[in-house]
Amino acid sequence: MTTDAATPTQTSTPTVAIIGGGASGTLTAINLLRRGASVVLFESRGAAGHGVAYSTTDGRHLLNVRANNMSGFPDDRDDLLEWASAAGIDLGPTDFLPRRDYARYLRDRLSEAAATGAGILETVGETVVDVEPACAGFRVLTSDDEAYAAEAVVLAYGNPPPRPLPGLPEEAPWNLSDPWDVARISALPADATVLVVGTGLTAVDTTVTLLDDAPERRVVMVSRHGLLPNPHVDDQFTSWVTPIPDGPLTADGIAGLVREQIEHAADLGVDWRAVIDGLRGPTQSIWRRLPEPERRRFREVYAREWEVRRHRMAPRIAVLLDAYRAEGRLEILGGGVLGCRPVEVDAGERPRVTLADGEREVTAVINCTGPSPDITCTDNPLLLALQKRGLIAPDPLRLGIDVTEDGRVVGADRQVVPNLLTVGPPCKGALYEATAIPEIRGQAAAVATHLTS
Repeated sequence: MTTDAATPTQTSTPTVAIIGGGASGTLTAINLLRRGASVVLFESRGAAGHGVAYSTTDGRHLLNVRANNMSGFPDDRDDLLEWASAAGIDLGPTDFLPRRDYARYLRDRLSEAAATGAGILETVGETVVDVEPACAGFRVLTSDDEAYAAEAVVLAYGNPPPRPLPGLPEEAPWNLSDPWDVARISALPADATVLVVGTGLTAVDTTVTLLDDAPERRVVMVSRHGLLPNPHVDDQFTSWVTPIPDGPLTADGIAGLVREQIEHAADLGVDWRAVIDGLRGPTQSIWRRLPEPERRRFREVYAREWEVRRHRMAPRIAVLLDAYRAEGRLEILGGGVLGCRPVEVDAGERPRVTLADGEREVTAVINCTGPSPDITCTDNPLLLALQKRGLIAPDPLRLGIDVTEDGRVVGADRQVVPNLLTVGPPCKGALYEATAIPEIRGQAAAVATHLTS
């Protein structure tokens, strides 16, 4: 089947294909619909609003940003709180909403925009495998051999899955590659000892699922640095402004500046979190001012220290983890996984892993190492096809795809591809701060304005 886009005229609104129905794609679709565009939203899961971040079915998995900063719209900061009130959800400004409820919020706002906006929404529950340039824009091809015409395309594919863990047989039943498969994780034996590879927010959510319902289970979390996300604290409202120097910037200089500001804040009785939160606004401009070698040094030397301070967990979750550790059910180790070999046991095969403190026999291994954004190593058919066509290329640090600061895609020939844009995590190489709702909502609104202005 081919769905033809309207021929552009001075009075027509564009037909925009959005590939990906997570938060990035859904918010872009809402903004476009409100501005009168026709939207074809491709989401292989069938339902929009989930993506990787909000696909969990476990109500104990909480947002890591307070409700008062999780509105989907930069010009309406109370929208999430108003939605929760109308939906009968008791949610205060400083509360942390369950992730699955945030998906419901996005779906509801998308339905409202489709029903009341000037645009038209079509949702396609198929996998996009290619995008072809056409005389009037693009043809979007799906795995079911269908083609959809659009004048513009927005790549909103979100965070790619993690790379497979090296040395582990992918087909082994004890090797769980999807940390969001709550049903499979919950079905592990009640007395299992589970190795969770990674210590970030996904690993934290996985550990809560494993330990909260099964008091006999044990978890060993391991990563290179062994650092957990720091917790938020209650009643942290202080606004702290860090003066950013003029002239050339370096990674070492910025790291030193942040440490100085944290020490200065402490002298005044202000928590370090206020300094980190105050840097959220200028982070993108700081990143853009860093030359490529300095960006690389930041990634190699300072990124993990920044991430555990910047992407914090809800206080309630931090309390749970402290309790698990006090009970002896949770260990957190650095040094990474040094080796793994399967061994035969009475009930079948189990892995025996080598960690920094020696060898352990575990029941299962769960891959929570985080997204693998390097498109040159992907097996995603769409990204492979777009690279073959030269429509996309990796950014220099391979954190996503090469884009301009306003989300326009730069092809392999180093030229901007007209009417091909992206929102969210694929922009990380250009903006660094590009994966959280407060940044995504601004990108989504700006892209919609650009395509309909």
